[in-house]
Amino acid sequence: MLDAAQKGGYAYPAVNVTSITTINGALRAFAEAKSDGIIQISTGGGKFASGSAVGDEAFGAIVLAEATHLLAEKYNVLVALHTDHCQPGKVDSFLRPLLEASRKRLADGKGPLFQSHMLDASELPLAANITLSKALLQECADLGIILEVEAGVVGGEEDGHDTSGVAADKLYTTPEDMLAVYEALQPIGRFLFAATFGNVHGAYKPGAVKLKPTILRDGQKVVTDKHGPAAEMDLVFHGGSGSDLSDIRETLDYGVVKMNIDTDTQYAFTRPIVTHICQNIEGVLKIDGEVGDKKKYDPRAYLKAAEIGLANRLKVACDDLRSTGQTICGKV
Repeated sequence: MLDAAQKGGYAYPAVNVTSITTINGALRAFAEAKSDGIIQISTGGGKFASGSAVGDEAFGAIVLAEATHLLAEKYNVLVALHTDHCQPGKVDSFLRPLLEASRKRLADGKGPLFQSHMLDASELPLAANITLSKALLQECADLGIILEVEAGVVGGEEDGHDTSGVAADKLYTTPEDMLAVYEALQPIGRFLFAATFGNVHGAYKPGAVKLKPTILRDGQKVVTDKHGPAAEMDLVFHGGSGSDLSDIRETLDYGVVKMNIDTDTQYAFTRPIVTHICQNIEGVLKIDGEVGDKKKYDPRAYLKAAEIGLANRLKVACDDLRSTGQTICGKV
């Protein structure tokens, strides 16, 4: 998938899921767009999926991943499973249990549970970040799994990870950092690199976020000037929700093959639910001693609309990233 995206000049939407309904919405979108894609699970998404009485991040991620493996069999597109932002303090409680789950699947003659994982060690000094990244990439590579790493900081807040107070210069990865990451990790195995160029998690009005995609261009140039054209890295665009189309398209020219989308799809999922409630309030609620309308308060009524809402927004992302119609399913 990554090779096809690099060759074709497009990227994959990577959508965060938290439930069977959001998984189905993502699969529906990719199938209708004839686009391959990435379904990803955060630590918070895993915790939610495990149930409020359990709250086990790794267990919930395993449940969602296994469900995706089964549900994806009904669709004629390729879907990669990925985990989002795992900070160093959660490596042992989140990432390593998932690696062990993949190890068990491989022993049973299956593929790994996840095709890639993200280590977000951007809170560490670069040297410590690279040391941890090298160790985890080796573990992943041994299982046929790709590791995504981050140098520089994505601003804003996502799933309780708040970086809104970091210094502005930390929002931009330097060319020197990109070269250091490449030279440390390339000998070990395939990796994705979330280089930061002013991107911020969350929802903002137009013009509030100042992206500098040329940072990606300049960093790639330093790497390829030293190591040749084949050294161009597979880059990731975090904080993709709400970005200008011109910025999105520009990053594709600089090696971005994956763009995370969560805030926009959360809204697209929730908006139809709110509309349903507002339009059917007397049926949804038992007002003044009435009995309501079971067809209106049946969760399937509004969750189906939510699934379609998420799917429609994700199809826009496929168009924005030029992945629409690009599936390689059946060609590999």
